[in-house]
Amino acid sequence: MWLTGPKVDDDARRRHSEDEQAARRLPQLLHEVAAAEQALITAQENGASTEEVRRCGMELDAALTDAMRAAYAKERALIGPRGYVDRIYRRKRLAKRDVRDATELAERLLTERETHRLHGIARVPPTPAGV
Repeated sequence: MWLTGPKVDDDARRRHSEDEQAARRLPQLLHEVAAAEQALITAQENGASTEEVRRCGMELDAALTDAMRAAYAKERALIGPRGYVDRIYRRKRLAKRDVRDATELAERLLTERETHRLHGIARVPPTPAGV
């Protein structure tokens, strides 16, 4: 008799379904990241106001965050519902090529977002009170 590990419960199936839905949005979210990045570059090149450059930077941050979350959801969706309840199964699935590719994309987006947060969002000087 073979032991197969923890059984997949309804919560794991629900979370897997949610991750699959989020993962389906990834291509569109990557296009939104590219558009937001282009808008930021255009604003910087055209000498837009600091407030406008900051707004574009914040939009890029939001787009990167959404895309990163969808990429991690794709990773979890590729692992499957059993990965939510069985850590050994999850670790084995993380070694598969398609899951590694999804992980690499998610980590690349995370790194881009953190770099952008450190260096890409323009700081607006505070306005004095009573002005």
